[in-house]
Amino acid sequence: MDASTSGTPTVQYHNIPDQPITTIVAAPVSAFLRQVRHCFGDSTPGEFPLAANPSIVLHVLTTCNLDPQDLAKLEATCSFFRQPANFAPDYELSISELAALDMCQRRAIFKPMTDEERQSLKQRCGGSWKLVLRFLLAGEACCRREKSQAIAGPGHSIAVTSTGAVYSFGSNSSGQLGHGNTEEDWRPRPIRSLQGIRIIQAAAGAGRTMLISDAGRVYAFGKDSFGEAEYGVQGTKLVTTPLPVESLKDIFVVQAAIGNFFTAVLSREGRVYTFSWGKDSKLGHKTEPNDVEPQPLLGALENIPVVQIAAGYCYLLCLACQPSGMSVYSVGCGLGGKLGHGLRTDEKYPRLIEQFQLLNLQPMVVSAGAWHAAVVGRDGRVCTWGWGRYGCLGHGNEECESVPKVVEALSNVKAVHVATGDYTTFVVSDDGDVYSFGCGESASLGHNTAAEGQGNRHANVLSPEQVMSLKQVNERVVQISLTNSIYWNAHTFALTESGKLYAFGAGDKGQLGVELDNNQTERGNPEWVDIDLN
Repeated sequence: MDASTSGTPTVQYHNIPDQPITTIVAAPVSAFLRQVRHCFGDSTPGEFPLAANPSIVLHVLTTCNLDPQDLAKLEATCSFFRQPANFAPDYELSISELAALDMCQRRAIFKPMTDEERQSLKQRCGGSWKLVLRFLLAGEACCRREKSQAIAGPGHSIAVTSTGAVYSFGSNSSGQLGHGNTEEDWRPRPIRSLQGIRIIQAAAGAGRTMLISDAGRVYAFGKDSFGEAEYGVQGTKLVTTPLPVESLKDIFVVQAAIGNFFTAVLSREGRVYTFSWGKDSKLGHKTEPNDVEPQPLLGALENIPVVQIAAGYCYLLCLACQPSGMSVYSVGCGLGGKLGHGLRTDEKYPRLIEQFQLLNLQPMVVSAGAWHAAVVGRDGRVCTWGWGRYGCLGHGNEECESVPKVVEALSNVKAVHVATGDYTTFVVSDDGDVYSFGCGESASLGHNTAAEGQGNRHANVLSPEQVMSLKQVNERVVQISLTNSIYWNAHTFALTESGKLYAFGAGDKGQLGVELDNNQTERGNPEWVDIDLN
């Protein structure tokens, strides 16, 4: 019988430091019947009593810095306290550390690691399994690992199903669709040569595609250069089917990002490597423009784990996970203030964007557009900075901002996802509503409520406006992807919770995945793409 119904006085559990199991076992345990767990505290993190002894509590909310909703899901799925663990207990660890380790054991990226690799990751994250768990969960959340996703590349598109199959469609002049030819195709087709390989992440650049498998291998096809400009002279050799990148065979990669003049990859341990950047040490090392050897990103992030990377026009953003919380570092070209440091100068080494501390904002998702960038905070606030042309920053004007600035027009919206392109920004709220602002060229903002061919769907939008055309799909949107290139007309994908994909914007190369009428080059309203991503 529960204490609350038996007349037994309610016992209040207070903040008690973690104790090693040896200490807990040695302590006498008084008999006390309690079957229902409670979480105390509204404004401050609470605790979950796990036994009769009030000392045995799980500090997951406090130590992992999770939202209460996330904690509830996490605690509910943790079998550590309901059935035997799948490893021998370490009696030097506290109960909460053991629970965190057990949860880490269940993450797809953590499972294949050796004991030595796990201990190395633990030290890199700050010496705690709870910090390792936070690192793993943050990476899964912002990169959609193990989940379906769509990538709106420059002229071509990639869709990854939840089971790891890959579809491609659109421009194929360089073999970037991976079908063994250079024929353009609007029909989404699976890349059959990848049969038996599960893909968990994709990146698309001009004439180039990169795919990451669940085993950490990187497959690339299209132009063969890692460092070419969009229309550069490098990369004359074409690869029309996915081939493993041999120079990355000893690095377990979990994410790739293709920018202008360089490519970056993120390792399972949170280390960043880059290919090329020219001879001017723009990323802290001197390489040739077509260098195919990955170089570690030096400087401040050498010993700080990174959970997400985002590449724009000649710059890179890194979302880092530190014991004190999440932070963002930037490196590369500072034109337009897109590095977020209050200046427009270049940075050869990663530098912390300090403005988030002044705003009391914990970054959770970062996005790098061609000339501007955006971040979503844990509290749902959205910050933008960089070149504000066409209103892509959402501040009601076209002014540049050299440090992150909160988008006040979204103050009543709790954002969970943000995507940036060439002077275009999309924000997804926690209830699945979508807002967009910036350049309206090629109808990629989705603000066309009239019939096809009517209305001014190319108008620029200076402040966030809800994309009402996506409300008509009657499903919650979970991801937006849009073209991030200054050389291609943009198109946009909206992925729903059930795995349905909708496309709008430019479709002159078949990149929408839907057939257009004669002389039609774009779609202003979202069109369903015939792929089952779930």
